[in-house]
Amino acid sequence: MSHQSETLPKPHGQVGSQGLRNQSSHTQLMEVMLRLQQTMEDYITQRKTQHLQLDPGLGEQRHSQAASEQEATLIRLMCQVVNLFQPCPPLGSSGHVGGGQQAQSSRQPDQLGHHLSDLQATAVSYDLSNRGSDISALYHSSFQDYKTYKGDKYHEDKNPLGVINLAVSENKLCIDLMTERLSRSDMNCIEDALLQYADCRGHPFLREEVARFLTYYCKAPAQLDPENVVVLNGCCSVFLALAMVLCDAGEALLIPTPVYGGFAFTSHLYAKVELIYVHLDSEVTDANTRPFQLTVGKLEQTMLEARLKGKHVRGLLLINPQNPLGDVYPEEALKEYLEFAKRYNLHVIIDEIYMLSVFDESITFHSVLSMESLPDPQRIHVIWGTSKDFGISGFRFGALYTQNKEVAAAVSSFGYVHSISGIAQHKLCRLLQDREWIDKVYLPTNHSRLQAAHKYVTNNLKALKIPFLNRGSGLYIWINLKKYLDPCTFEQELLLHRRFLENKLLLARGKSYMCTEPGWFRLIFSDKPLCLKLAMHRFSQTLGEQKQDWTEKQLEDALREQTVCLLTGSSSQSHAQESLASASGP
Repeated sequence: MSHQSETLPKPHGQVGSQGLRNQSSHTQLMEVMLRLQQTMEDYITQRKTQHLQLDPGLGEQRHSQAASEQEATLIRLMCQVVNLFQPCPPLGSSGHVGGGQQAQSSRQPDQLGHHLSDLQATAVSYDLSNRGSDISALYHSSFQDYKTYKGDKYHEDKNPLGVINLAVSENKLCIDLMTERLSRSDMNCIEDALLQYADCRGHPFLREEVARFLTYYCKAPAQLDPENVVVLNGCCSVFLALAMVLCDAGEALLIPTPVYGGFAFTSHLYAKVELIYVHLDSEVTDANTRPFQLTVGKLEQTMLEARLKGKHVRGLLLINPQNPLGDVYPEEALKEYLEFAKRYNLHVIIDEIYMLSVFDESITFHSVLSMESLPDPQRIHVIWGTSKDFGISGFRFGALYTQNKEVAAAVSSFGYVHSISGIAQHKLCRLLQDREWIDKVYLPTNHSRLQAAHKYVTNNLKALKIPFLNRGSGLYIWINLKKYLDPCTFEQELLLHRRFLENKLLLARGKSYMCTEPGWFRLIFSDKPLCLKLAMHRFSQTLGEQKQDWTEKQLEDALREQTVCLLTGSSSQSHAQESLASASGP
């Protein structure tokens, strides 16, 4: 933890598990109500401006379509509000995304009839299945803010007052280098084979190059086998395929939190696999020498609790370097996690998508593929892609490496619907082949720019006296904004998140990463210098507003208390005066 110490105060207003569940329900309700309010405002605005169309016929048609969309959204949001007041949560009885076979919607047409009109109930019942309604609700709750950003995206020239996105993990620091490399003549190849259906596992030339690439950069003790490689359109596609072939619906995977929220979204979308969270906390103790430390003891405890609840745990999911914490697991720790998994016959899915984004030279990244011997090699499955390390998330490329031939074959079947275009596979192969450019041009420049951007942001955080995890890897910083929440709850975290968005800055809040402590945010620093400078200005400005409102509220409360004391002649008048002095400042 920086700025001065890794030691963190205990969360203000910390509550037990029941309190957390109640807090989660309240936060969900607040989120839905805020979206409902915004949608209603948009709907009213559209109706008011309908008569201003230049072409009445065309305008009426467009407004009718827009109104229908808004009405559908209003119905969906009202259903979500109704569901939040039902005894069973719509996304699984555990309260987490991915409730397996139990993840059935509590929505029933006859129940909704008490709250909605027959027309609304009919629209809800027949447009989407129960599963479709859950997926739709999950999509809108997950991407609402991102849609706001896309509709008002910052651009240095075209939209300088637009929303700056420091929530989505993308590396924009080396777009110039990547654009130049992808523009070279060797990238431009059109052959018959590239225009036709390919092997579901990916073209052999790309799988061979991926195997060579991972052998070299993961420092594997022996050449990796291309037959163990499967390529799909993104790492989340690889994960969902693994979840489908390793787990039946209703079975579970262990996953330490805070953690990348895309896994929760993906596991619910297709596989209906439950994620059982190994909750880590920020407090430093004798057992936890650093914040959010993952230990085998915590894995054992969560595994025991899961078994007592009758859960069938099939695997362990890890990210290294970790997202959002930035931790790079030491080799000895990795071995302990793998030994734990072997004791319980668990598969291990390990995502190493940030392996080349360790920019602190004092930190050594250890890939699972670098180990001389693995405790249970048939149950270890490695995911890697180019989205983060090379800043080309738009290419949609993810690779699986597994020694388990059955798993590789089963995952390959997903290439039927999740394959990559032949043209993109050719370009990726040429990129990965160019070891000299990667080693001498791209990686040194990328690491240098990541270091500079990280230093700029962390210096700003230190100036604001904001604690953060200083890890030297990834594209993000895990920051502690608890002191700006009063009280320290997820509701207040959501309100601060909204305040950032009102100031045209999109951040990712801790609840999105299943963090149990309100007040944590993930901030992306891998953006261009000018954009980053403006973003940090908006960041500081937002926190200034938050602090000012907090101070004014304290002052109002103190004045109110003093007034009551004066009117009642209470002996606590001196206390009220002290409160007033404290709120007024020195």
